[in-house]
Amino acid sequence: MYLLDTDHVVILQQQIVPEYDQLMQRILARDPGLFFVSIVSFHEQVMGWNAYISRAKSQDGVVRGYERLQRLLSNFADAQVLGFDDTAAEIFSEMRKHRVRIGVMDLRISAIALSQDMTVLSRNLADFRKVPGLSVQDWTGPMAAQP
Repeated sequence: MYLLDTDHVVILQQQIVPEYDQLMQRILARDPGLFFVSIVSFHEQVMGWNAYISRAKSQDGVVRGYERLQRLLSNFADAQVLGFDDTAAEIFSEMRKHRVRIGVMDLRISAIALSQDMTVLSRNLADFRKVPGLSVQDWTGPMAAQP
């Protein structure tokens, strides 16, 4: 099973090429039931659009921000979303105790993935590889260079 990091989620949402094409090629070759997103990614994106709306200097900016927020809600409503439960919270706390030095949101995503024995899909290999026992892959590059 695969847990998409926020960067892979954004690539899918915005259809950023060529990464989108590479990612979709790999996803379509597998059972769609194997792919999940996390409530943490939803949280990150909601915070981003809230900030966008708060900074908007025009009515058009506010409208655009709310349109994107509504689209985000629809995207996540159609996805398999994993929560941050007690097991993930315990794993997160243990990693903090052991001073795993990555961002809080990435650490939460890692904890969810570890609690479910999942592989994280992310372009941020440098940080996620700091998490002991976590499997991480980047599916946005050329197929020959990727698993």
